[in-house]
Amino acid sequence: MMNGKLVLAAVVCLAGCSTISAQQANQLQLKIDSSNRTLTVSAEERVTADADLAILHIGFQTPPSDAKSAYAAGAKTSNEVVAALKQAGISEASIRSERQSLDSADAKAHKFRLVQSWAVETPPQRAAEILDIAIAAGATESGEIEWTLKDVHALEDEALHKAAGRARSDAAVLAKSMEAHLGALVYVTNHVASSESSYDYNSANFVGRDAAEKIKMMPALAIEPRKVSRTATVYVVYAIE
Repeated sequence: MMNGKLVLAAVVCLAGCSTISAQQANQLQLKIDSSNRTLTVSAEERVTADADLAILHIGFQTPPSDAKSAYAAGAKTSNEVVAALKQAGISEASIRSERQSLDSADAKAHKFRLVQSWAVETPPQRAAEILDIAIAAGATESGEIEWTLKDVHALEDEALHKAAGRARSDAAVLAKSMEAHLGALVYVTNHVASSESSYDYNSANFVGRDAAEKIKMMPALAIEPRKVSRTATVYVVYAIE
């Protein structure tokens, strides 16, 4: 009976050891003993900045008609929208095509519609104005507005710098509290998470021609730019003496 218990215990031990090995397969393996002591710290910092770039997603779709008429109507609207954007001071490099297609609206009746959309970059303070200009020129679709930065790497660097400084500070405090001396850096890794904000303008999403004409007579939307954030996490291992 005793032998049976020992065998069962050995099986359980092997199963447990296999599980632990699998869990630790992708983790840092450190030898920790009296001659190799370490201190591990994880720190997180979040930085936020005002957006200095707005990306508007705008477009249109033509009413259903035969393919030739839909294409002709689409070409006219397309040129009018882009011309209005350029007239408003938006450079050609800031207008990027996202989609253009001639889609079937009614296969049996051989009806088609031309659909086109762009991503338009503009200063945040002009987002509402440019959106209004695009709709007045014939855009019947306006999707989300992305709020971002021209140089997001600078924000990421700032977040990493703060997280790394926090990790070093925390490690020094821990070492002192444990009556140990902080030694050399053994290992470090990091992760940066983004959180760009967007604004969905659904009230004019694929609106009809009549609605588009009414929108032209309305004042521009009151749109406030959102913040852009980056969160950095730093994981460090120091030797302690």
